[in-house]
Amino acid sequence: MPATDGVEDADAALVAGEPPPSARVPLGRDRIVAAALEFIDTQGLPGLTMRRLGQTLGVEAMSLYRYVPGKEDLLDAVVDSLVSSMTRDSEVLSAPQDGWQDFLQRLAHGVRRVALEHPRAFPLVASRPPEAPWLRPPLRSIEWVEHFLAGLVSEGFDDESAVSGYRAFTSFLLGHLLLEVAGHGADVGPLDALDDGSTQDDGLVNAPTVRRLRASLSEDHDAAEFEEALENLLDRMALIRSEARPTETS
Repeated sequence: MPATDGVEDADAALVAGEPPPSARVPLGRDRIVAAALEFIDTQGLPGLTMRRLGQTLGVEAMSLYRYVPGKEDLLDAVVDSLVSSMTRDSEVLSAPQDGWQDFLQRLAHGVRRVALEHPRAFPLVASRPPEAPWLRPPLRSIEWVEHFLAGLVSEGFDDESAVSGYRAFTSFLLGHLLLEVAGHGADVGPLDALDDGSTQDDGLVNAPTVRRLRASLSEDHDAAEFEEALENLLDRMALIRSEARPTETS
């Protein structure tokens, strides 16, 4: 089979009377998006191109454009796939069942599981445009924001405190999880400057305290810190909720 740089030549295949790769390998938008996510997970976001993705699927890049208009649309679809995957997480609820704290605990850990399963792709949740400009990552889909706000309102939050809770919750999740995935090799811009485990003692010559505590600074306490910070956030939200509720008069 004629090939160029390891990619099958669909035109040559047709001339030779063979079925093109796109006819031999069933394609669809879901399969393409899943392949893109797997590519990012294994090789990183910077290396993803339509040509390379087509190569992993055994087709020419042109075959992909029938299902995804271009790379930007593909990245948006990857984000949608990540966010919607929480609907398949049995631990995540779409509405409170045992109080709003349990509801948000489950939701927060569901988002963290997505980040840990796809650390290299998770930064896209923060960088891609949301469905509406007033939505905030990582709860960036209208469906999940509706679940969040309606859930809090059903538990006694007024509109203002529910929105304040949404802003605080999303800020906490995004900040913590971007730092965490950076430690797992994610490309998150300036956060890539975090210690990657290499030796950089030259920069510590004039920082004896940092040098002495370097081992402690390198310890992984992500899970405990996430849980503690989440507990503190829920405590603040409980205070916001209580202050927003009208005082009962006798």
